[in-house]
Amino acid sequence: MPFNYIRNIVFVGQTGAGKTSLIERLLYDSQATTHLGHIKDGDTVTDFDAQSIQYQHSIEATPVALSWQKHKMNLIDTPGLPELMGRALSVFPAVETSALVIDPTLPISQISEQLFAFATERQKCQMVIINKMDAPNADLLATLAAITERFGDHCLPINLPSADGKRVVDCYFSPQLDEQTLCGSVSEAHERLIDQVVEVDEVLMEQYLEQGSSLTVEQLHDPFEKALRTGHIVPVCFTSAETNVGCELLLQTLAELMPTPMEGNPPLLEKNGHQVPVDCETLAHSVGHVYKVSVDPYLGKLAYIRVFQGQITAGSQLFIGENNKAFKVGHLYQLQGKKRVEIGQARAGDLCVLAKVDELAFDSVVHDSHDEDHVSLKTLCFPSPMYQLVIEPTKRGDEQKLSEVLNKLVSEDPSLQLEHRIRTNETILSGQGEFHLKIALEKMAAVYKLHVETRQPSVIYFETITQEAETVYRHKKQSGGAGQFGEVHLRVKPLGRGEGFKFVNKVVGGAIPTSLIPAVEKGVRQALDEGAISGNPIKDIEVTVFDGKHHSVDSKEIAFVIAGKKAFLEAVRDANPIVLEPIYQLDIVVPTEAVGDVSGDLSANRGLIEGTMPIAADFTKISAKSPLNELEDYARRLKAMTGGEGRFQMALSHYEPAPGNVQKRVCKGESEV
Repeated sequence: MPFNYIRNIVFVGQTGAGKTSLIERLLYDSQATTHLGHIKDGDTVTDFDAQSIQYQHSIEATPVALSWQKHKMNLIDTPGLPELMGRALSVFPAVETSALVIDPTLPISQISEQLFAFATERQKCQMVIINKMDAPNADLLATLAAITERFGDHCLPINLPSADGKRVVDCYFSPQLDEQTLCGSVSEAHERLIDQVVEVDEVLMEQYLEQGSSLTVEQLHDPFEKALRTGHIVPVCFTSAETNVGCELLLQTLAELMPTPMEGNPPLLEKNGHQVPVDCETLAHSVGHVYKVSVDPYLGKLAYIRVFQGQITAGSQLFIGENNKAFKVGHLYQLQGKKRVEIGQARAGDLCVLAKVDELAFDSVVHDSHDEDHVSLKTLCFPSPMYQLVIEPTKRGDEQKLSEVLNKLVSEDPSLQLEHRIRTNETILSGQGEFHLKIALEKMAAVYKLHVETRQPSVIYFETITQEAETVYRHKKQSGGAGQFGEVHLRVKPLGRGEGFKFVNKVVGGAIPTSLIPAVEKGVRQALDEGAISGNPIKDIEVTVFDGKHHSVDSKEIAFVIAGKKAFLEAVRDANPIVLEPIYQLDIVVPTEAVGDVSGDLSANRGLIEGTMPIAADFTKISAKSPLNELEDYARRLKAMTGGEGRFQMALSHYEPAPGNVQKRVCKGESEV
């Protein structure tokens, strides 16, 4: 289909707003389906996977397509759970328009604000859909006011609920100007729309002022598109997916007002730091972007691609990024939920799916010419991980399989992070919360038949000293024949926090030959890694070797390695050693009403509140520091205190001496290394 008949729209919003039900209704009304599915029955088109059916929440971002009055619409349903927001954000590069779905029976959530802000940052055209308009406890006038307060007064309704609340009244295409609605008059709404649109077109504004009458839809089309592109207008629509109120008018709005691939803002493709223009109109070099990856039990790896330029056809040759080796396109598909439809080609502006190309990954750019080498999409910023688990196979010998499966899970969900900590030999999976990791591990068991054990990651402690000390250690070993001899005199003193380790050689007169000084340092470094009192590495310490003795025959490297190590450990034990614990910087965003509970919880768990700052109408940012071992279940605690509305970022700040009870526990080996 030509690009000027295509609309690409992502449906986003908080969980329970009705995104899946609304898309299901649009598919049914446009005759893309013959059965109207329901979430409670587990038979909707987009929530077809086992986990979405089980939890009755969208777990995956799922594209579908429908046709309406010769227009093709690619709609992407996304999860609304806060812990799965990364899966919603990842598909934004595939669309021109973001449709934020609001539930008028609930307050506007923080996740809705985040999604609106993200769409603005990614330069997407936006609209707001107030779904469930005929719900018994819906306050539509208050919802409109809240939208204006949260998102701006450029959010204007293009239709309104009728006075009896049972239908939707058009305020744009064919307005009945004398009709009154639940939210004011159609005439006033129509006038505000025109006033907002003509502000971006001076010629049309003059014409409007001179005519003194309404402008036609045709006259308004181009300025409306410009207003959408520049964020000067965000249309607001009313619907009810359950009773089909306003859904036909929504289809008309999507088809006639939302931008085509050429009318929307260009994709944020970059090359050598400069934006790359794309050309939808000609069959120029093919350029596409992988906006999602999944693994199908039958088709293998699936790469979901948005074609930005040219066309992708079955049998064509494509390169991935800077790779010199091309791959041949096998089968091309369009997915409609769990159904797949094979297609011959996908042209600029459209979406398609490639199967069984293992080299393709999320965010890959594919192209058919080396002119597009080094082209990439502006980096997507995903929320920082808030929850971590150590993952271990239950069966010995499954370590390699575990690594392969974890990498597949991370490739499908870019908001998951995988890390292997060499020091503790732990494989750590990080995500947005307990539920985020739960569904990943459930998929691991159900799809890949791999069962694992989990636990919290180890807290990494260090040791240091608090005063200076000196010691002398002589290593002497005689067992017939050549023996071992080495004597080391050294001094230790504390360094400032974060200064690490410093080794100083002040031996004079050849007491220890210069060639053997590195052996002393080697022994000291071995002890640094092993620790003196708790088995944790020692840091922030200066070691000075100032004297010693050697034997012309028995002084070998091994003797001074051992002597250096033993001397160092004795000196550390005489220098009042302590355990250092990691302190993390926290930036927490919570509903303002929960600030007291969250602050109190942090203070009760050795946290230090550094400040608070209002960042939105009902949200406050808390800056704090907390020991890491007090944050083991913080994601769960914060969720409980804020009703799921809280989020946080954490990063290592510094290390500081642990309190006495922690010191004792760590030194006894009762805490994690």
